[in-house]
Amino acid sequence: MKAKPFIKWVGGKTQLIEQLEALLPADFDTWENVTYIEPFVGGGAMLFYMLQTHSNITSAIINDINSDLTTCYKVVRDCPSKLIESLEKIQQKYYALASDEERKQFFLLRRDEFNTKSSDPIRNTTLFFFLNRTCFNGLYRVNKAGLFNVPFGRYETPMICDPNTIYADSELLQNVEILTGDYQQTLAHAKGNTLFYFDPPYRPLSNTSSFNDYSKEAFNDIAQQRLKEFCDRVEQAGYKFMLSNSDCFNTPLKDRFFEDLYLEYIIDRVWASRNVNANPNKRGKLREILVHNYKRTQRNLTEKV
Repeated sequence: MKAKPFIKWVGGKTQLIEQLEALLPADFDTWENVTYIEPFVGGGAMLFYMLQTHSNITSAIINDINSDLTTCYKVVRDCPSKLIESLEKIQQKYYALASDEERKQFFLLRRDEFNTKSSDPIRNTTLFFFLNRTCFNGLYRVNKAGLFNVPFGRYETPMICDPNTIYADSELLQNVEILTGDYQQTLAHAKGNTLFYFDPPYRPLSNTSSFNDYSKEAFNDIAQQRLKEFCDRVEQAGYKFMLSNSDCFNTPLKDRFFEDLYLEYIIDRVWASRNVNANPNKRGKLREILVHNYKRTQRNLTEKV
């Protein structure tokens, strides 16, 4: 059983893995004793892929400002059996409910409990998994008070407990250091051959398309500029980085925000299918940018001269 993301996450990178792999440094597989760092880990699709694909990664550090999310990673890593036992119990209770209305009321009570922030790590992670599987579209969104507020999703028998994935993920996470807080703390963990992969909250393509409410702290243009300055520090320290974000230039207004912000770096494009929009007509393939501070990529090796 391969390790894979144990939660649904908006903007997850599972579908983009091959394109991201192609944009890794051309000589990445020749690096020795690699340190791999994800300052915005989210669902972890790239993390799980990199650790299973590149055996030269000997140290991995992940971080997120969302403490509920990083608690999930720690519980999956350290207490998989206890988590599975707890998830099986809540799954059985949910499946036993006879109607949509009963399931909705059960969901709302669990959401209220989650928002009290008074549970122990196992229970908190159980609630996180349950809400992630039963809320609308598997979204994670909080209001300005930091309270999870995604509505009920009306799924009859969602897979709340997936023991195989939890055990596989737990094994892979054993040597991963898990941090909680501001992403800038990750630079202190870089050493030698280090690759950073940044997957921050995306800049919205329009005033109505914003979905970066993963935490109560807004990730606005000032935050995007602060992240770029951090990338400059990574560059100055001699480390490599790649960074994903929305392609604002691929809009009717041809917004040059990222074109200008990352002018001294290289910007490639990848294609992603995004299905978060409530309007089905606005779902589909979108271009995203992939910024990096190295010239030659894996893709260069396969391109015809």
